[in-house]
Amino acid sequence: MLLPLSAAAIMAAVLLWELALPRLRVSLPQLAHELAARRRASRATDRSRGTLASGEHPRFGPQGYDPGRELRAEQRARELLRSCVNEEEWAMYRDLGFLRVWAPSRAVTHTDGAPYAYLLYPHRPIVAYIPQTGALLNEYCVAFPDETRPYGSARLPDADDVLAKWMALTADERRLIADANMHLPGRQVDPQQVREDLARLARWERERLERAAGSVRAA
Repeated sequence: MLLPLSAAAIMAAVLLWELALPRLRVSLPQLAHELAARRRASRATDRSRGTLASGEHPRFGPQGYDPGRELRAEQRARELLRSCVNEEEWAMYRDLGFLRVWAPSRAVTHTDGAPYAYLLYPHRPIVAYIPQTGALLNEYCVAFPDETRPYGSARLPDADDVLAKWMALTADERRLIADANMHLPGRQVDPQQVREDLARLARWERERLERAAGSVRAA
């Protein structure tokens, strides 16, 4: 059974993020630490409400392995992601499994004058590309280890990993790019898969606009 994420914890995380966003200038490990702290706060709230935290199991206790831990951790991560991004971005991740993030300022352009954007995948490099042509620019490899105790691992839940990348890009794009390992397209992410994902994204946006137009006509 999936554990409910406390509404108070979500609201607190969102308010803290909105207040900190204009001043956020932190390193990637600090972002990972912040996400881990938010999950620990959520688990503390669960315990105070009489529910089990993700590392606990009624049979094995707090130190035993719970085979459902990863599933519950991902559920909490998805709720946190949904509370931080806008409605379109959440729907994009829910339906397609990745996020498209425009360059923080639409005025910012690539060297040839075209605006650019990023695709954020769980546990894969960030891919920069030019939306007008679909040309792939670079891959940026970053890592956010899971520091949660007692079961911390090398990987965050998928939605937490995407959220960490989103936070880093929207808060300080230059810092993220400077800290990441940059490679040419195709080093870790299949360019053909990226092109297929861009085609899926275009169809998704077109269908979304068609549904919105149909709702307006029906009203």
